[in-house]
Amino acid sequence: MDISTMAAFAAVTFIAVVTPGPDVILAMANGSRFGMKKAVAGMIGVLLSDFFLIAAVAAGLGAILAASEFWFSVVKYVGAGYLAWLGYKMLRPGRTEKAEGQNSENADLVRTESALAICRHSMIVAITNPKAYLFFSALLPQFINPGAPQLPQFLALTAVFTVVEFAVMFGYALVGFKTTQFAALSMRRWMERGCGGALLVSAASLALVKRVNG
Repeated sequence: MDISTMAAFAAVTFIAVVTPGPDVILAMANGSRFGMKKAVAGMIGVLLSDFFLIAAVAAGLGAILAASEFWFSVVKYVGAGYLAWLGYKMLRPGRTEKAEGQNSENADLVRTESALAICRHSMIVAITNPKAYLFFSALLPQFINPGAPQLPQFLALTAVFTVVEFAVMFGYALVGFKTTQFAALSMRRWMERGCGGALLVSAASLALVKRVNG
C-alpha cells in the first residue's frame, strides 16, 4: 500500500469524521462536562470500536446488515435508543463534581461519571450505529488491493483511520473544554443542553435511516 493511497484514505477519513456526528458530539460534550482526561477515555472507547467495526466488516458483517432489513433495524433501533438515553441524561439535572480546570463555582455544570463509563458509552454508540458498518463496507474496498495480502492492508487503514479520528475528536473535546473554562455560566449550560439536544436529533435521524437495497 503506497503513500498516495494512504494519503487519499486519510483525506476521505478526515472529511467523513469532521462532520458533526454522535462520536464528535460526545467528544465535545465530554470535554466540556468532564475535562480532557475523561474526554480522552471516551475517545479510546471510539477507537476500540473502530477495530471492532473494521474487523466485523472484514468478516462480512457489513454485508449482512446491507442485505438484511431485520438485522439492520435491530442495530439501528438499539443505537438510536442508546443515543436518546445519553441525550436525555445531558438535559436533566444530576449529581456533580469539580472538573479538570474548573473552579468550585462552576462545578455544578459537570456530571459525575467514571472514565470507564465514559469509555463504555462512546464505544456502544459507535458499535450500535449501522451506518458505520455500511460506511466501512463501502469505503475500505476502494483502498484495498485484492491481489496483495489483505490483513496488512486492513491494519494499515485501521491505523490511519484511528489516528485521524482521534485528532478530530481531540479538537472537538478541546473546544468543549475551553468553552467550559472561559465562557459565561449561562453559555456553558446552554452548550450542555445543545449537545444533549444534538444527540436526541442524531437518535431520531438514526431511527429514520433506511437500508439502501441493492
